Amino acid sequence: MRRLPPLNAIRAFEATARHLSFTKAAKELFVTQGAVSRHVAALERELATKLFLRHHRAIELTTKGEVYFRALRDAFERIQDATDHVSGVSDTPTLRVKLPPTFAIRWVVPRLARLHAMDRALDVQITTSHSPADFDREEIDIAIYSGEQPPAGCIAIRLFGERLTPVCSPDLLRGRTRALRRPSDLKRHTLLCSLHRPKDWPTWIAAAGVRDIDGNSGLKFENSSLAYQAAIDKLGIAMAQTALVAEDLATGRLVAPFDLLVPASGAYFLLYPPRSRELEKVRRFQAWILKECAGMEKQK
Repeated sequence: MRRLPPLNAIRAFEATARHLSFTKAAKELFVTQGAVSRHVAALERELATKLFLRHHRAIELTTKGEVYFRALRDAFERIQDATDHVSGVSDTPTLRVKLPPTFAIRWVVPRLARLHAMDRALDVQITTSHSPADFDREEIDIAIYSGEQPPAGCIAIRLFGERLTPVCSPDLLRGRTRALRRPSDLKRHTLLCSLHRPKDWPTWIAAAGVRDIDGNSGLKFENSSLAYQAAIDKLGIAMAQTALVAEDLATGRLVAPFDLLVPASGAYFLLYPPRSRELEKVRRFQAWILKECAGMEKQK
């Protein structure tokens, strides 16, 4: 029979590695920090190898510690899935999804009713952040990545590319002096910029052949969703990803003064770790979101 290290030591190590903190691991496990530290030290003695590098105010995994952590994380998730299946919890699974804020507000949330109607047994828990997904340390199943190249080590499925065009409230253009007949007329207006997408305005302006407009001067917002709302409220002109303002354009809350659509270098990708490939809740969400993206293509 195989002899495994003590389970308490393994749990203490996995929690510490996930948080990179003895204190946070202790809070999660409802024990003292000293107890967690002793369990980890005992495990290192058992394995005859160092799992952490201990610094004055921080710890980091050694190379062997990183390998061991990933293996344990995978094993714990498999145990959790098996437990849920046996106990019947998997009949109402919770899918934890991490999304960029604007994508969540402007694209996913308006479509969730269709997901709920199609799959009432699937509970979706959404968190938003611009930070990259870390499937080893975060309690998430799926993430949406926006960028040019999805991170290595994940299954990445391209959803759709990004196309850029300026948008604004139709009220903003009333009057001869406010009209936008050509891209150079933008200099008479306030540009609304997203701090997380500093390349968008310069990319479109360059494609339009305009040279005397600074694409990052104007009002700056934390994310594109705030810039779009500012455009609706007539504060200026926002550079939009067309997929994220389609409803506003359809209802007339926003208008696109120019026909020029400029492809951006990035795209949206569905991400999840290889270990989640066979999870039923992941497959169901993937089927839904790919169907939604296919519907977008038909509408073009």
